[in-house]
Amino acid sequence: MSLRILACAALLLPAALAAQTAALQSAPVIVANRAVIELRGPIAGYTADERARGAMERIEAALDADPKAEASYGDTEEGTRVRIGGRLAFIVTKIDIDPDAGETTALVAREAARRLEQAIAERREQRSPGYLLRAAGYAAVATLIYLVLIWGLVRAGRWFGDYFGAAADEKAKKLHVGSVRRIARRVIAALAWTLAALASVWWVAFVLERFPFTRRWGENLESNLVEILKDVALAIAGALPGLVIVAIIFVLARAVIGLVRVFFLRVEFGRIKVNWLDADTVGPTRRIFTIIVWAFAAAIAYPYLPGAQTEAFKGLSVLIGLMISLGGASVIGQAFSGLILMYTRVFRRNDYVRIDDVEGTITHLGMFATRIRTGLGEEVTLSNAGILAKTVKNFSRAVEGTGYVLDTVVTIGYATPWRQVEAMLLEAARRTRDIAQDPRPIVRQTGLTDFYVEYRLIAYTPLEHPVPRVEVLSHLHGHIQDVFNEYGVQIMSPHYRGDPKDPQVVPKDRWFAAPAKPPEK
Repeated sequence: MSLRILACAALLLPAALAAQTAALQSAPVIVANRAVIELRGPIAGYTADERARGAMERIEAALDADPKAEASYGDTEEGTRVRIGGRLAFIVTKIDIDPDAGETTALVAREAARRLEQAIAERREQRSPGYLLRAAGYAAVATLIYLVLIWGLVRAGRWFGDYFGAAADEKAKKLHVGSVRRIARRVIAALAWTLAALASVWWVAFVLERFPFTRRWGENLESNLVEILKDVALAIAGALPGLVIVAIIFVLARAVIGLVRVFFLRVEFGRIKVNWLDADTVGPTRRIFTIIVWAFAAAIAYPYLPGAQTEAFKGLSVLIGLMISLGGASVIGQAFSGLILMYTRVFRRNDYVRIDDVEGTITHLGMFATRIRTGLGEEVTLSNAGILAKTVKNFSRAVEGTGYVLDTVVTIGYATPWRQVEAMLLEAARRTRDIAQDPRPIVRQTGLTDFYVEYRLIAYTPLEHPVPRVEVLSHLHGHIQDVFNEYGVQIMSPHYRGDPKDPQVVPKDRWFAAPAKPPEK
């Protein structure tokens, strides 16, 4: 029976100790804004707060009776007593120490007495007008130095920003890179602000340490700053080898891209002939090769990046990858659509095309979008994925060179000889300046309807700088009207019940009726 009781006690003892530890509370003994010791409770019917409050009242009473009293300590049966001027301040008991950390009541009491001596000295300083006046003077001088330093940092930041910004711009012009003045100025400004922040922390810490009541805050601020700077310096020193390897990897990748770029440029300018590569596809091929090289370099350099093996870095990498995979599907689809348009050569830059209801000259063919300049001077941007889903009419592929094909339709009644209509349409094309005569324009009868014949005039404009198609068509339509009016042929689809009494034509003497004016000869 006794063995069972002992076994139960052994099982319940850890739980009881844990409950007792959890029930313990602690409260600091603060003197002159200094934490002297943490007293725990309850013990002998006193809570931790009551023990700490009683200790502070006894210390204040002892210092009021003897401002020059000194702290001491000595062992007793209850623990280690800490006295001030021969009076009891507090007792360090076994519940106030951590035996597992090697603490004893005597060691804890000795440290508490040392901190109490420091607190007593600062309490005397707080009550000394002369000391406070000198501290205020030191703080004022430090503030003046701090303001001068901040002013100097601001002026120096602006001067160095302008100087290095101009130097960086000169270097960028030699390398044919855009302006980097703003970037250089922002880097210098960031450095100046960092130095100003460090100076501000040191100034605040110095001023706080001059006054006894705030000295502890200043010491904590200064120690924290020193600790942070030390950690940053150690982290930088530890990351330097990996950063050197990363730099070497990216320098090699850049060198490979530079060497291959020379090959692509020679192909683009026709100095090298390659069957699977031409001037139209060399641009996207170069970009694809560059992306592959940089991706390969990033994969190799990833393990050498600072913090790459930490869980936070891995989690961030997974998050970024998830965001790219979710949000980049449409972007990748657009990129593949652009590559399909480039490699299938559906159209090239400066081709005249019609895509759905948009008609104009191709000004830019990119990975994600295509820009078209219409005949009305508008620039229309179309997504490459949308272009693949529509019918593309390329008017520039019907003739060699940079020109394009254009056509127009007229409908003339059966009473007019078709040979005359064809001759008049060809004459109108001949009079239009922007229409080429080689290859010659042609006329085709594309429909025999119930009331009229449909004639389609097909012509070409092989120009070095193609005129907008809408402008050429406007000139052609004007000449068609002139020619048909000259020969008395009305352009009117005869949806009628009877022929008009007079032909619906404009005599030549009325071509320039007001407010129109004849051209100067």
